[in-house]
Amino acid sequence: MKNLFYASFLVIILISCANENDNSKQVESGVSEAMAAQRATLISNVHYNLSFNIPKEQEAPIPSQLVLNFDLEHLKEPVYLDFKEETSKIKSVSINKTEVDILHENEHIALHENYLIKGNNTVIIEFDAGELSLNRNEDYLYTLLVPDRARTLFPCFDQPNIKGMYTLNITAPNDWKVLCGPKEVKQTQKGEYTQHNFSASDQMSTYLFSFVAGKFESVTQKPANMDMTLLYRETDTTKIKYSLDSIFDLHQQSLSFLEDYTAYPFPFQKMDYAAIPGFQYGGMEHVGAIQYRESSLFLDESATANRKLSRAKLIAHETSHMWFGDLVTMNWFNDVWMKEVFANFMADKIMNPAFPDIDHQLAFMITHYPNAYGEDRTLGTNPIRQDLENLNNAGSLYGSIIYNKAPIMMRQLETVLGKEAFQTGIQEYIKTFAFKNAVWGELIDILDKKSTTDMVGWSDVWVNSSSRPIFNDDIEYGDDNKITSYKLFQKAEDKSNHSWPQRFDVSFLYPDKTKTLTVNMVSSELSLDEAIGMDKPSAILYNSNAEGYGVFPVQEQDIDIIPSINDQVARGYAYINTYENMLNGSITPNAAIKLYSKGLVNEKNELLINLISRYTSSVFWKYLTAEQRLFYQKEITEQIWAKLQEELSPNIKKTLYNTYVSLGYTGISQDRLYKIWKKDIVISNLKLNDDNFTELAMDLALYQHPESKNILEIAEKAISNNDKLNRFKFLLPSLSTDNNTKNTFFESLKLEENRAKESWVANAMNNLNHPLHQKESINYLRASLDLVDEIQQTGDIFFPKRWLSSTVGNYTSPEAYEILQRFLKENPDLNPSLKSKVLQASDDLRRVQLLQKQIDTSLD
Repeated sequence: MKNLFYASFLVIILISCANENDNSKQVESGVSEAMAAQRATLISNVHYNLSFNIPKEQEAPIPSQLVLNFDLEHLKEPVYLDFKEETSKIKSVSINKTEVDILHENEHIALHENYLIKGNNTVIIEFDAGELSLNRNEDYLYTLLVPDRARTLFPCFDQPNIKGMYTLNITAPNDWKVLCGPKEVKQTQKGEYTQHNFSASDQMSTYLFSFVAGKFESVTQKPANMDMTLLYRETDTTKIKYSLDSIFDLHQQSLSFLEDYTAYPFPFQKMDYAAIPGFQYGGMEHVGAIQYRESSLFLDESATANRKLSRAKLIAHETSHMWFGDLVTMNWFNDVWMKEVFANFMADKIMNPAFPDIDHQLAFMITHYPNAYGEDRTLGTNPIRQDLENLNNAGSLYGSIIYNKAPIMMRQLETVLGKEAFQTGIQEYIKTFAFKNAVWGELIDILDKKSTTDMVGWSDVWVNSSSRPIFNDDIEYGDDNKITSYKLFQKAEDKSNHSWPQRFDVSFLYPDKTKTLTVNMVSSELSLDEAIGMDKPSAILYNSNAEGYGVFPVQEQDIDIIPSINDQVARGYAYINTYENMLNGSITPNAAIKLYSKGLVNEKNELLINLISRYTSSVFWKYLTAEQRLFYQKEITEQIWAKLQEELSPNIKKTLYNTYVSLGYTGISQDRLYKIWKKDIVISNLKLNDDNFTELAMDLALYQHPESKNILEIAEKAISNNDKLNRFKFLLPSLSTDNNTKNTFFESLKLEENRAKESWVANAMNNLNHPLHQKESINYLRASLDLVDEIQQTGDIFFPKRWLSSTVGNYTSPEAYEILQRFLKENPDLNPSLKSKVLQASDDLRRVQLLQKQIDTSLD
């Protein structure tokens, strides 16, 4: 009987263990939408008490502990924590004071229901911190956990709708500073290390948890009623002195505006920030500890107005997230665009009083339209709101559709509702969902009650549909040259049946006047009866107020008039519309480059010069043949050089100089750049800093100046900042004239650890794949495409698109197109969202082939 009892007992244990393991295997990797929905009904009152012991050695493990408390609604099944790391990283698991076996399968730790209780549970896990999103450098590190990377650092419920509190303890070397969301309450020195204890944080989603630790300088200011602290590593004293006050003031301006606009006070304990060299994004809105790319914050007097405006918008964007994203968070990452559109939309509003001398309608247009069109015109376009089955694909949702098309949509929405109704709707939304989660439909329900328009139907087209409208007109004139019939049509570029309800202006240009009509387009066809009886105009300028969205009619013979249009918004949109029509084949690249080169030297507005410069470079390097480049290079650079000798503002000179550098790859222009670098030529009122000279040295090497080796050696010795020196050294192989050096460098990027500095990698790949070097670099193209799936799995959210843009995005040759098509054919199961990124990045490559086919057909 005794042996039978023990045998029976053993069988029960084995069955129990087998069941535990079976349960863990039933859960798919990542965080599925189904799992997230189920957990959200079970889990509440989450508190993460985390300890990280950071060693001095960069490669050494970081011993860590999690004490997790949460309430459980019922005990029907195991609870799963997310931890995307090797099982060996987990040292022990204890559930409610009972040490249990480590059940870790498919990126999840199973907490078996036998050890859990209904109500409050305590789980203690000893582990080594995951490395994937712990950006470790020799003397500093930082976490970056958006969208699903918290689970790569520590075990957690990694979904936005299970918010939690965090109590953090970090032990780090004595000379390191530590910054995180809550306030530091205590420091305890332990030999060569200091333990930093922080109070409990505010409620936040896992992707908003962060900390920064390392050798940083620190400064604290109180621009209004709250202290703010900035950590930074910049060593240029001129930049530091010029930038610090502005950084704090811009944050405070944004805070004050948002508190007033939302009628909701700043919702968190504090608002500090860290400026990080080589940071992957412009910024990240971590609660209480925003992270920025250091070069985006620290400017000097040589910075153009465009760069200053970009910095201010970046700060306003991240500050807006404190309300839109951090306070009110999307329920699931398919609505990640909601936080981004509001951050961008509010940033544009904040800039109005902060930059009174800027034409903000013009700035909005230049910021959003080119980038929105850049993705929406491609075969890889997507709706603003996308489906998401598993959080491990959330990174692919990010792009210009949500950052740039969505603000254009939001402005149309505000127009439909009226500004007052829109604002009161937003205030109700913030108040209703503060410290909670919301979906887009819940906001639309609020706004729908404030409008006579069917906002649900309106939203379905703008938010749930992809592509953009292509407009055409049909105008008839009588014998007296007066308009007798005027019809306007729109059709979706992707051949769907969508029609975008929107309003925009149409301007009729006459020799002595301009007549403007407002179009309210609610379907696919409109008769513009107000135009009937008007005289035939010299030209018609569509979307002259830059509030509509799509590609509008323009005739090549009419584009010469564009530089002389008085209204700068209308003029600017005409430049944009010309580029879009060139891509669609109704305007030739020759006509476009002539227009832009004329605009460069005639334009007075710095923002427009910057816009024209971008289009000039794009047409020049992607849509002209090598022979055409040589011809236009000489003509355009000579025009710009002559312009640089005139009395112009420093901002305009800097923009023109940057254009000159981007085109000055040969001949006398290259020689002039060399003399500027040597400081043998000094252009009056052109302000260049040390970083500009470093970048110029690398440009000269890219253009294979005969003195490249000597230039780079001198440039390297002149760099005193260690972070900038490391970047320079990393980029050197990509500038080499030796193919073996380039080959070795490219092979090294196949290893994940060599891609850690993603912005550096993107810069290096642009160097390798520059149009001047594609005869050799095309050999890397297929291998670059083959790496993209791994890059999506290991890189941060913007890196796959940046990798693709800096590789296949630089090519326009038939050979490259064949390589792309072969890759797509041989990878039919490529993740759909990743395939979309490939199609977005390679759109110029596709269009050049179509334009060439169009030319060949016309010749036949």
